[in-house]
Amino acid sequence: MPYTPIVATLGYVLSPDRRRVLMIHRNTRPGDHHLGKYNGLGGKLDPHEDVLAGMRREIREEAGIECTALELRGTISWPGFGKHGEDWLGFLFLVTAFEGTPLPANPEGTLEWVDVDQLDTLPMWEGDRHFLPLVFDGDPRPFHGVMPYEGGRMLSWSCSRV
Repeated sequence: MPYTPIVATLGYVLSPDRRRVLMIHRNTRPGDHHLGKYNGLGGKLDPHEDVLAGMRREIREEAGIECTALELRGTISWPGFGKHGEDWLGFLFLVTAFEGTPLPANPEGTLEWVDVDQLDTLPMWEGDRHFLPLVFDGDPRPFHGVMPYEGGRMLSWSCSRV
């Protein structure tokens, strides 16, 4: 069967001093697949939209800011991750500069600045704890990972860098 994932972006906006990251606490919509968890900003690509344009649009919609500098940190294939077992393919970005002031919240939840070194204390997807260190580690090489899920649980994690 061919792999036909939902293509999405996931971005981590750094504060100007690079010590904090803007996270969304998904705490508003009952039935949200991510309810109660912290996550980066992002979402599905629109048709006819490139990955970078999609990342910028998602952050504009979710946080009300304009990205002026971004780094592609990696890609992750999440087979079986969706609410109904859908496959996802994500492009992960680090936003190192932006214009504007982030919104306090959006329809999905509250936006919060979190110390980068405190991310591991937040409620989040189990798998995020495996790849988040790679997003922030400063290695200039993008990583490429595979993280299968089944029944809402991560089964394994593997990644490589060239």
